[in-house]
Amino acid sequence: MLDNKQAMIARLTGVDSSKKTYYTELKKTVEQLKKKNIQLEIINEVMKSIKVDMSLDDILINMIDKLKLLVHFDRLSFLMLTNETLRLSHVYPEDHYSLEIGSTIPKAQSLYWSALDKRQTVLQSLTDTNHAFYEKPYLAVLELKSILVIPIYSKNKRIGVLSIGRKQEIDWSSDDLAFLEQLTDHLAVSIENVELYGQVLRSKQEWEDTFKAVDDMIVVFGQEGNVVQFNDAVHEFLQNHELTHISALVAHCEPLVKETFYSEKAGHKEIHLRNQTICELSTYPLLNNEQVMYGVIAYIKDVTEKRKMEVQLIHSGKLAAIGEMAAGVAHELNSPLTAILGNSQLILRNMNNHDSLFPLLTDIKNCGDRCKRIINSLLTFSRQDDFVFESCSINDAVNETLNLLKYQLEKEKVIIKTELQKDIPFIEGNQAQIEQIIINLLLNAKAALEETLREKKEILIKTSFQFHEVHLSVTDNGIGIEEERLSEIFHSFHTTKSSKEGTGLGLSVSFGIAKSHGGTIEVHSKWNKGSTFILKLPTASDKVGGTI
Repeated sequence: MLDNKQAMIARLTGVDSSKKTYYTELKKTVEQLKKKNIQLEIINEVMKSIKVDMSLDDILINMIDKLKLLVHFDRLSFLMLTNETLRLSHVYPEDHYSLEIGSTIPKAQSLYWSALDKRQTVLQSLTDTNHAFYEKPYLAVLELKSILVIPIYSKNKRIGVLSIGRKQEIDWSSDDLAFLEQLTDHLAVSIENVELYGQVLRSKQEWEDTFKAVDDMIVVFGQEGNVVQFNDAVHEFLQNHELTHISALVAHCEPLVKETFYSEKAGHKEIHLRNQTICELSTYPLLNNEQVMYGVIAYIKDVTEKRKMEVQLIHSGKLAAIGEMAAGVAHELNSPLTAILGNSQLILRNMNNHDSLFPLLTDIKNCGDRCKRIINSLLTFSRQDDFVFESCSINDAVNETLNLLKYQLEKEKVIIKTELQKDIPFIEGNQAQIEQIIINLLLNAKAALEETLREKKEILIKTSFQFHEVHLSVTDNGIGIEEERLSEIFHSFHTTKSSKEGTGLGLSVSFGIAKSHGGTIEVHSKWNKGSTFILKLPTASDKVGGTI
């Protein structure tokens, strides 16, 4: 039995002679097995410790820490191939380099490129004077005696080069070379996985950045109709409209979202939220690669301002039509008015002042003159000019406006007072537009007076020259404006009137005209006491004329 065991051991170990030789060979075999085991453990540990979200630095440091346990080296460098450019990316120890990190390696007479192109491991002595290559002087400066260059491939894709240098002329065993080549194969797979993971992350980040950057609201619904994701525009919309939870918005989307889930087709509708907010809702089915629907995306666009702008355009069209009608009516009235004025003047020339009909004819002539002034003002207001800026008088603008509105205001028992500075400087602007500001201010004052119960209703129009500016103030003793609304009255469409009574554009348009003239409008108001609007414009000498 013992003889059989000894024979078996002899056959397994190849030892037939003395026990001393037997134990020496056995020891070598055990050491080789231990080394092989360590190599496998190192490869296993390296692969286990490498994660797809690790950087290339971390991967290489992790590998080097394990490699030091098995292979002796004085310097290790890693070169990455990107867009057919071989670039030095990492060196260990970190300060052990003569070429700067990031340097490119030219193809001509390059040992690294030769190993990469031939896909062969190269062991080169640096003391050999017969063999010159590009990297030799840079490596010799580091006092290295030999260099091992291992190309790194992932299948047929070239990844880069691993370079291992030693300061002694020590031969590499075939086991070490096989181990290093096996290690670089695993390293290549890891690097490629990290690159693919990085591409996925970048694509994901680009999609998320685009998703967040869209100004309109986007909400993604899952198969159960639950909200999976929404962009930053939704957060902003909820805050601006004082909505505490997205459910307030989702409730308006649910019917169309369910319809899209059922029909698997895009849907469109207009939804109306509180505070007169109008949104356009579009829903689209989300399909995977197998064309199976797994969700719905809702695209919500706030079109409130767009709708208001459309109303403004319609209103402007109506104003233009009214202007044309007013001009036509004024021209039509001019003919009979000419006859009335002409005939009344002819009769008055041949009539004595003491005649009983004289006061009646005089009243006819005066009323005709007033009608003529009103008609002229209507023609001026409706005229389609190019709005050329020129020197004009603020007082003339006030008088022209009063020709249009004074009778209407006095009919409402509103007392009109004027304090117009006689020697006031001219302004550089367009008188028709200045008149439009005054009309808007007077109509607003009239509306404020209609809401008060005061018996004596007054509007004071005053012009003055102050601080190198021409000032026009319109003061009323009407209902006034609440303090919290003062900062909003010049915003487009801000109004307390019903849609039939006003559009909320008067003060906004007036403020825009004032700004185009280089001026501004200020307001001072107290609730139940009245308001004062002050138009401030530069004089003709302080402002260069132009067109608007």
